[in-house]
Amino acid sequence: MSHTPPLKQQLRFLGSLALVLIVIEVINFFTAHSLNNLGVLPRFTPGIWHIFTAPFLHGSPSHLFANLVPLLVFMWLTWQWGTRIFTKTTLTIFILSGLGVWLFGRSAMHIGASGIVYGYLGFLLLAGFKTRRVPYMIMSVLVAVVYGGMLFGLLPTDRFVSYEYHLFGFLAGLLAAWRWGAGK
Repeated sequence: MSHTPPLKQQLRFLGSLALVLIVIEVINFFTAHSLNNLGVLPRFTPGIWHIFTAPFLHGSPSHLFANLVPLLVFMWLTWQWGTRIFTKTTLTIFILSGLGVWLFGRSAMHIGASGIVYGYLGFLLLAGFKTRRVPYMIMSVLVAVVYGGMLFGLLPTDRFVSYEYHLFGFLAGLLAAWRWGAGK
C-alpha cells in the first residue's frame, strides 16, 4: 500500500470538499439552479468537459445531502489504500462514469455526485478481496452489509434519477478495484 496521510489531514480534505459542495449548492440554489447547465448532456460534443463539473452539481439541497455522507465515508475508506491508489481510483471513477453517461446515457441532464459514490462503492466491494488482507476484506464485507441496498440504484426505477451515472460509476469502481485494489 502507498502512503496514507494522517487522519487529521484526511478529515481536513474531506471537510473542505464538503464545504465546496455546499457552497456550490447554495450558489446554485440562489441562481435557480442555473449551474446545472454544466451537467452531462449525452452526446453533446461541446459539453463533454462537463463530466468534470456534473458531480459537483445537485438538483436540490436534499439531493446533495443524500450524496454527501456516503461520498465522504466512501472516499475516506478508499483513501485507506493509500494516496496513490485513492488518486488513481478517483480519476478512473470521475472520467469513466462521466464518459459512460456521455456516450450511453438517455437524453437528459445528468448531475450529482451519486455516480462517484457508486464508483467508490464498487471499488470498496471488490478491492478488499483483491488485497487478500483480512482488515481490507472485513471493510468490504462491512460496506456490503451497511450499503448493499444501494445496488438497487443501478436499476432504472425512477425517471428523474440517473441510474446511468450509478451504473457507469459502479463499473468504473470495479475496474479500479480490479486494477489497483491489491495495492499495486
